[in-house]
Amino acid sequence: MSSSSLENLSPQVIRSVIKELKSIIDESLEGIKVIFNNEDVTDIQALIDGPQGTPYENGQFKVRCVLGKQYPSQPPSCYFITKLFHPNVSRTGEICVNTLKKDWKPDLGIKHILLTIKCLLIVPNPESALNEDAGKLLLDHYEDYCKRARMMTEIHAITVKETNASKTSTEKCQTTSTSSNNTSTITVSKKQGKTTKILKDKKRTLKRL
Repeated sequence: MSSSSLENLSPQVIRSVIKELKSIIDESLEGIKVIFNNEDVTDIQALIDGPQGTPYENGQFKVRCVLGKQYPSQPPSCYFITKLFHPNVSRTGEICVNTLKKDWKPDLGIKHILLTIKCLLIVPNPESALNEDAGKLLLDHYEDYCKRARMMTEIHAITVKETNASKTSTEKCQTTSTSSNNTSTITVSKKQGKTTKILKDKKRTLKRL
């Protein structure tokens, strides 16, 4: 473990954090995967699946929570590493939610934080917006908000469906004959080119918004 990151936390707190992280991993929270860092348990990262029925559906978002020297008396600093369009997430990824501010309690723990962040993707709060554009769109033009949030998800998030499709295509190509494989490679290349063009078009659209 890195002493520079852990020197300000008591051994008791460190043991408690490790125990909770292992418990979360063993419990397998739905739609949340914790990335355990053996070198520094104060640097917690997780992958959160975009909830169904939201503009973030089929996306996978990386979140980082950094435990400060006052943890658990003070909440950790949490932010999204993956870019997204959300009222309560700033353009730099900072997350605004009461659990990480005025409503924080030392006994809430990491599991509660991750579940709260996931819930924020389901129920945004435009009243405490860090991204004013997203908050205004959510209140005034909900469909436009969904469209833009969905576009950001398609461009920046790891899309579960696309990942699975890519693996399937690779497996199929490996099992075909040489002549068939050449045809498959051409087909896949065309699809990749089309997908790249679509993403570039969407990025240009976002820049104009």
